[in-house]
Amino acid sequence: MKTAIVTGASSGIGRACAIHFAEKNFAVVLAARDEQKLMEVAGEIAKKGGRALAVATDVADENSCRKMVEKTISEFGGIDVLINNAGVSMRALFADAELNVLRNVMDINFWGTVYCSKFALPYLIQSKGSLVGVSSIAGKKGLPGRSAYSASKFAMEGLLECIRTENLKNGLHVLVACPGFTASAIRERALNDKGLQQGESPRKESEMMQPEEVATEIYKAVINRKRDLILTSEGKFTVFLNKFFPSLLDKMVYNHMAKEPDSPIK
Repeated sequence: MKTAIVTGASSGIGRACAIHFAEKNFAVVLAARDEQKLMEVAGEIAKKGGRALAVATDVADENSCRKMVEKTISEFGGIDVLINNAGVSMRALFADAELNVLRNVMDINFWGTVYCSKFALPYLIQSKGSLVGVSSIAGKKGLPGRSAYSASKFAMEGLLECIRTENLKNGLHVLVACPGFTASAIRERALNDKGLQQGESPRKESEMMQPEEVATEIYKAVINRKRDLILTSEGKFTVFLNKFFPSLLDKMVYNHMAKEPDSPIK
């Protein structure tokens, strides 16, 4: 039985990925800060006959990530897939945001990927497995009002691209997945300019791509060892425009983000 680690597995895309991989006969390690929610996900997997290990993990803490990987090896003996999914967003103008907000977002989104990937890498190379980063269209195009979030995703993509190239001869598979806007709690938990959770999503979550759809596409991309995964027509169109008509896209993105309720963009 192969083993997959999923960070941010207590909700949203992470939870959906954990359940989907378990249904495909992977032993799954669930990593997130909320141990109670992790246990609920583990219980759901167990009821379906799957194997899951819940490990309370703060990906912003280097030692916590190291211990999570060590527990994975102790329990299952190896790692075949690491899905770096844990993340936090923010919603404020760069000029207004306190510096600790940017540090917090980078610590979780970027450094969390660094720590987990660093400690899991020897085992992934040994298994010729898959290193996955759940990025965002915000990692392809800087989004106004989301400076730290975009920066963290750009950084994640640069990191994974380097790891991919460094390991061309090791059989390591590296996937960068960009789901686009997906229904999850990330917008409710997004930090404002003071670092407090905004508490309510500015978007209609029911109209977005669902986490289960994203999990299915990530699984297929892992199995097919794809290099990049860009989901939703809006996401693909954004990447296309940014490549050929970046100035036009600047204006379109500005106007789009300004239409959000209580948008910091005026």
